[in-house]
Amino acid sequence: MRGTLRYLTHPQVRIDPDLDIPLWSLNEVGQQRVAALAASGAMAGTTSVISSGETKAIETAKPLATALGSKMQVRALMHENDRSATGFLPPEEFEQVADAFFAEPERSVRGWETAAEAQARIVREFEACLADHGRGDLLLVGHGGVGTLLYCHLSGQPISREHDQGPGGGGCYFECNMDRLTPRTGWQPMEFLYSEG
Repeated sequence: MRGTLRYLTHPQVRIDPDLDIPLWSLNEVGQQRVAALAASGAMAGTTSVISSGETKAIETAKPLATALGSKMQVRALMHENDRSATGFLPPEEFEQVADAFFAEPERSVRGWETAAEAQARIVREFEACLADHGRGDLLLVGHGGVGTLLYCHLSGQPISREHDQGPGGGGCYFECNMDRLTPRTGWQPMEFLYSEG
């Protein structure tokens, strides 16, 4: 009755090892994907868009909110799991550390925020967003790591990278009815919102 809640991850970013990761922007492919979704008219009925405070999430959320004529809010605590202890890691090394992050949720891997801590944080933010929301659909724009932790919580699954959005650079979503809060499916590419896949 209360509508649909969607969690959308930012798409492809411009990797800059010299810049703090939360300040990374969308690259051209990511921008084009967001523009196509914004122009599609998908998600009509979305009355509120809430974004992480990271640049790449805001650059995803803002064009969508504008196209939808929806208000947009930024919540800083919706950020990705805190990886500032290591900063940028080469892709192969990052994947190894990310595997350990999900495999041992209570342990800080190389100084990273633990998966258990990150999950508790994103669940608190999710619940606050839901409590503040009125009528219409709600769109949360964030990140793959904490998005997966939220998915695990909502689907009643233990923390596992098995439920990650997978390769491809992001730009995936899951959705649920706001009166039940159980994900309808696993992660889907954002393009599925306006095509038959």
